[in-house]
Amino acid sequence: MATIIAGGFDVVTQADAAVERLRQAGVRTEDLCTFRVNPAGEHDRLPGGGDHRASAGAKDAGRNAGKGGAIGAAAGLAAGAATTPLMGPAGLAAGAAAGAYVGSLLGGLSGTSKEPQPGHETVRPAETLIAVNVDSGNPGADDVVRLFEECNARQVERTEGRWENGEWADFDPASPPRLIGGRDAREAADRAPPPR
Repeated sequence: MATIIAGGFDVVTQADAAVERLRQAGVRTEDLCTFRVNPAGEHDRLPGGGDHRASAGAKDAGRNAGKGGAIGAAAGLAAGAATTPLMGPAGLAAGAAAGAYVGSLLGGLSGTSKEPQPGHETVRPAETLIAVNVDSGNPGADDVVRLFEECNARQVERTEGRWENGEWADFDPASPPRLIGGRDAREAADRAPPPR
């Protein structure tokens, strides 16, 4: 296993500048790789089936939309029946359709959680990720972390992984990053309650 330090960047030009600085600092080409991490939910755009699955907060939305649609259709049918003397049979159909639509919409919305889900802060953002195998020792892990932060990395993480043919071979975009630096880590530290 290799020790990997990775920096995630929102802006491609910042990622390009970080790569240039890493090369100037002595990182060999075979110890450096860059790739794009897709936004959460774009599962099928990555080899192997994708990254993030459906939001945990929406797990009941489909079932509740079906229930709401059925209830809404029944209510709409009743309302349509009341309009039959004015609109004829079209009132039944229009009432049922409108009721089913409104019911499924309200049912689906009731099946989504409005609160952030536990662990949401650990979802890997869409970013340009630069990974460095620091086992060669030049530059060291601390120097790579410092360089990423100087280049305005959103996230800096440290992990053990398989490094093959100049790439982080076992990178999993759905795994939460183990942050050790970057803007996100600083913001989380700023939000943390003071020690007692």
